[in-house]
Amino acid sequence: MSRRPGWWLNILAKGFPLAQFALKSMKGKYIGRIARLFLVPFLSGKNFNITYLPINEEVSTSHSLLSENVVQELVRRSAHRVIIHRCTCRDGNKCQNYPITLGCLLLGEGTMEIDSRVGKHATVDEALNHVNRCIRAGLLPFVGRFRPDNLLWGVRNRGKLLTICFCCRCCCIILNTAKYFPEISVNSLVKLRGLEIITDESKCNLCDLCTKECFVNALKIENGTILYDSDRCKGCGRCISVCPQNAIELKIEDTDSAIDELMNRINSIIDIS
Repeated sequence: MSRRPGWWLNILAKGFPLAQFALKSMKGKYIGRIARLFLVPFLSGKNFNITYLPINEEVSTSHSLLSENVVQELVRRSAHRVIIHRCTCRDGNKCQNYPITLGCLLLGEGTMEIDSRVGKHATVDEALNHVNRCIRAGLLPFVGRFRPDNLLWGVRNRGKLLTICFCCRCCCIILNTAKYFPEISVNSLVKLRGLEIITDESKCNLCDLCTKECFVNALKIENGTILYDSDRCKGCGRCISVCPQNAIELKIEDTDSAIDELMNRINSIIDIS
């Protein structure tokens, strides 16, 4: 087991502003070159491949897609589970909207190496209860490979660690810095297969809330209408959550295909069983 004292979480929280600054700096011309040189290897390829799972939204499809069900299936398949004691992003950002005690859930054999002072080694039922609490709180889950977590939690890089992070828009370091990422890193944020955002111009009053909420600039107002860029969209569903006119809906052509692609992609880079 790795050694991570309890105060390690305090160090990560205090380092949150610096980490956020480093990620934002990748957009710069000069300092950005240095930042990209060090950060892109950790934020691309098999080191970084994550998918957001929209929650609490009406999904237009022949089947019901629930983020909770997808995460629950991953929990049940996992060899081991650890719940990080608190979210260092929310802690470091002094979040006023969501509990800092709802931390990341890490899955796979690699989690056996995590020090119990920074995370709880959980049973399946305990992990499922944590998932339920996070989603009921309105937190947005992402699942996938996040290589920095191996370094943060002292887990050897053997492809045995899956991250399930429960994000809030106000504090999540990725949601708040992805617009500064180089294209290779943006492409590692993979939208669920077949997911699209549908806008209803008859309901839209061009309030601009959805465009401000979109963390990858996939929505914009132009010539008196909302334009949606499907290629840029990452399918987080946040635009739907903030629309006061209910003018946006989320559609998935084939739910089973979307889930199969996600599971196969996870299995190709991480072994959690």
